[in-house]
Amino acid sequence: MVVIVPAAKYRAGLPKAHYPVYDKLFNRAADVICLDYVESTPESYMAASIRMLENADMLLAVWDGMPARGYGGTADVVQAARERNVPVTIVWPSGAARN
Repeated sequence: MVVIVPAAKYRAGLPKAHYPVYDKLFNRAADVICLDYVESTPESYMAASIRMLENADMLLAVWDGMPARGYGGTADVVQAARERNVPVTIVWPSGAARN
């Protein structure tokens, strides 16, 4: 498993209740890629998504088909994948709703 960390302060910005799961996944990674951003921002998230797409065989997106709420959202990542000819499969369960 490869982990891409979008920013140096990414973990600190998570709710503390998420730390155990984050740490477990982080510690299981065979490879960790840390981007050069300090703060977690929409730009750092999009950069992490682009980095992921560089080595992806395909993108499985859980997406309602709606525009992104901000830069770096799922719609932007799906568009970036398509621009790079990365095959995209979209999943949106029947009855699911976006908060």
